[in-house]
Amino acid sequence: MRTSLRKMGNSTGMIVPRSILGAIGATTGAAMDLRVEDGKLIVTPAERVARDGWAEAAAGLVATGEELEWLGLSVADDAKLTW
Repeated sequence: MRTSLRKMGNSTGMIVPRSILGAIGATTGAAMDLRVEDGKLIVTPAERVARDGWAEAAAGLVATGEELEWLGLSVADDAKLTW
């Protein structure tokens, strides 16, 4: 399969067909590792690291205004605590 390099802002990008992404187990938006071997560009899905996505998940909880009671950590009576 052949594709073309395209100007994307100040960078150059390449459209990767969905069938190729599926063959390597990647989806749109996936982090990818790039390297050059013998003059060839090698693209592989990036390995996930522990804590990937934690910051986004925490921000999502804050954005919903969800209380911490679902963790059993209610803060309603914190003002009454003596330290």
